[in-house]
Amino acid sequence: MTLKSINIGLVLILGLFIYNGQTLVFGQSNLKEGNNNFALYTKSGDFKKLEAARKHSDGAYSTPKDSVSYKNNLLRALVYSSLAVADSSRKLKYSDDPIQVAIHSFKLLNDKNLNYENEGEITFIRRKIAHAYQINARRALTNNDYQKALDNFLQVDDYSNGEIQVKKNLAVLSDKLDKKPLAIIYYKEYLKTQPQSTVEDFLILSKLYEDTGNENEAINTLLGGLDSYPKDKNMLFKLINIYSDKGIYGAVLNHVEDAISIDPENVKLNYLAGYANEVTGNTNNAEKYYRRVISLDENNFNGNLELGLLHLKSFLINSESESQDLATTYLLKANEIDPTAVNALKALAVLFKESGDAFQYERVQNQLNKDIIN
Repeated sequence: MTLKSINIGLVLILGLFIYNGQTLVFGQSNLKEGNNNFALYTKSGDFKKLEAARKHSDGAYSTPKDSVSYKNNLLRALVYSSLAVADSSRKLKYSDDPIQVAIHSFKLLNDKNLNYENEGEITFIRRKIAHAYQINARRALTNNDYQKALDNFLQVDDYSNGEIQVKKNLAVLSDKLDKKPLAIIYYKEYLKTQPQSTVEDFLILSKLYEDTGNENEAINTLLGGLDSYPKDKNMLFKLINIYSDKGIYGAVLNHVEDAISIDPENVKLNYLAGYANEVTGNTNNAEKYYRRVISLDENNFNGNLELGLLHLKSFLINSESESQDLATTYLLKANEIDPTAVNALKALAVLFKESGDAFQYERVQNQLNKDIIN
């Protein structure tokens, strides 16, 4: 090797050291300036400082070595999570969305000791990412894009560590997307965060259970609600309706008096009380409520029919004239209200046959035959 070639090699090596040193200094300068500008942004809210911080953060992130540096990724996550919120309309140009850039760097912050030292910054990044997703979720709601809104609120819930309460949003959106079991899970989680559930909360959750066919849980939810709000009309009526639809009339009687005390002139409620008493064998109470029905509405078909049937049963058992007269009065009134009602006509046919009124029996039978032929 000649002296000349040795000198050239030394010059190249020296030049490489100088170049790498300049790169290192330049990178450190970008990191320092990026941190300085970001600090100024957090104090002043001046967006230009955030733009400058972004520029220096990008400059400090130019080599593969830079991309695994904890300090570089910390700055990058701080800057881009802030941009994701401050520039939510994306006025600046980005090769990748700021949220995704921030998340990429955030996930590289996996040194537990350094994370502990930078706990405040880590919390800041999480909150900003959560806020950015919240903005996206609300925008999706505005556009009625419920699936996109749900996806974004899920990210809000994840990154905020529950600090931003979105469980109710998740429940409502899951319900809208016909994901009822998921809606129940989120709504129950939401209720755990509340100091006290409202009447609306109990009604919503019970409805979700009903929609999934779980009527027992719907009932339990309403019973729990009535423990807190014993005289709430909506929960009482809802519970009574479920019991009635399921044919659990003994349970209806446990709550129907409370409901009637709230709405005493409700014809349907009084009729249900009468029917529930009749089914469970308390005919005296049944008659009391049926009479109340026709006192509220004298032309109520069901009230007159049921009273007529009660007295018809008594007449068939005891053949008393009073039972016969009352059965005749109420059943004829029911027939007058609805001349084509088969149940009233059949009851009258039995009454007139047993009482020996051939003329009336023939009339009713002719009407029945006419209705059957028609």
